Amino acid sequence: MKNQIFPCLWFDNEAIDAAEFYCGIFENSKIISNTPVVVMFELNGEKIMGLNGGPMHKINPSISMFVHCDNIEESKRLWNKLSDGASILMALDKYPWSEQYGWLQDKFGFTWQIMKGTSNKMMPSLLFTGDQFGRTEEALNYYTGVFANSAIIKKDHYQNDTPFAGNIAYAEFKLSQYPMVAMDGPGDHKFAFSEAVSLVVPCDSQTEVDYYWNEFTSDGGTESRCGWCKDKFGVSWQIVPSNMGHLLGNAENGQRAMQAMLKMNKIEIDKLVNA
Repeated sequence: MKNQIFPCLWFDNEAIDAAEFYCGIFENSKIISNTPVVVMFELNGEKIMGLNGGPMHKINPSISMFVHCDNIEESKRLWNKLSDGASILMALDKYPWSEQYGWLQDKFGFTWQIMKGTSNKMMPSLLFTGDQFGRTEEALNYYTGVFANSAIIKKDHYQNDTPFAGNIAYAEFKLSQYPMVAMDGPGDHKFAFSEAVSLVVPCDSQTEVDYYWNEFTSDGGTESRCGWCKDKFGVSWQIVPSNMGHLLGNAENGQRAMQAMLKMNKIEIDKLVNA
């Protein structure tokens, strides 16, 4: 199974505005497609979906984008651009873990962690808080067991002189070669994982759809409509055919396929093809 995971950001009818804002900041970026419901774009060559989902879900810091910059000048440039209309969660400054780091929530609600690192890379970051605090290591082992071609790259634990000793302060991992970050977030946070930021898993066959759906909805996971589900940690996933755009955009039966999909939880590809 070879699946190129990518994040989906839920906006209240601001997806194209957000995509244009982000593409104007990051290099190697472009808008791929723009429909009334979905905007596909790339930042630093990484695919992202913007969904015009309405006011139902609001993006929060539980899933942010972690951006490593190979020099301080670039981290300052990104910070200054993203700061337009933003709320600062942690000021851009020197910290024990980096000579320059900052965390902000941009004007569209999405959060960014900007850090001087060793190379330019962009990775979704999962923050395990509240009832999920302390489960990061369990999640790392679980996710890398679900996806082939996966590995835990780095794990830094909170030091023994802190109340959080043994929990994950910062971890990098890959799912089907897609780079991600995960952390345990101590403190009284007022947010949790939600549908506002989900992870899309494109599947080339019904066998793959069935596999990922069963993995995520078993052992405490939950099903939702149209290929959406939550795993046992509360993280939202979209398990969808890799040719979903073609199936729903087909002039001959796209509308019927859409109506069929709206009645499904797990996607059944044959029913979309034959709608």
